[in-house]
Amino acid sequence: MSCGAGYINKKLNAALIVCMLIFVVRNYLTALNKDLKEIAMELILWRHAEAEEGFPDMARQLTGKGLDQARRVADWLKPKLPEKARIIVSPARRTQQTAMALQLDFLTDAAIGPGASARAVLAAANWPDAEGTVVIVGHQPTLGEIANYLIPSVPPGLRVKKGSVWWIRCEEKENINEPVLHTVIYPEML
Repeated sequence: MSCGAGYINKKLNAALIVCMLIFVVRNYLTALNKDLKEIAMELILWRHAEAEEGFPDMARQLTGKGLDQARRVADWLKPKLPEKARIIVSPARRTQQTAMALQLDFLTDAAIGPGASARAVLAAANWPDAEGTVVIVGHQPTLGEIANYLIPSVPPGLRVKKGSVWWIRCEEKENINEPVLHTVIYPEML
């Protein structure tokens, strides 16, 4: 009987250890989740890639380099986007071409065209009240102004580089929405 009792004790000890581990891990994850911020909205600012010079401004197309920049950034961005992401694009030809590199449906909105105010672009995106992810494909200096307005540590007059993405999350903690810079990607990084 002592052999059987030893075997049972080993099994009980193993079961007790497993239960303790589950308890510890569960408590750790519960404590960790209390510290995590809920993401209320994501705003992705994507400046059009390199475009030709000239007039009329709205008809300017991407250069060969610009098409390559748009493709590289789209290849990086597309798998990271949630299925129901809203993509809002300026009517300018160069922004349309940049957005087309994603090969996803998008909405063209004249309110975010060249010369649009930061306020108009944020209104089009419904910041910070929209649910989910909104991608804005637009222009400088407006995108830099938005980054500076939302993220105070971003210096005034910042230029969002051609083809780059600025990913901003509106995180909710204790019923306060706080914009947080999540990622900045330049085409040259990809």
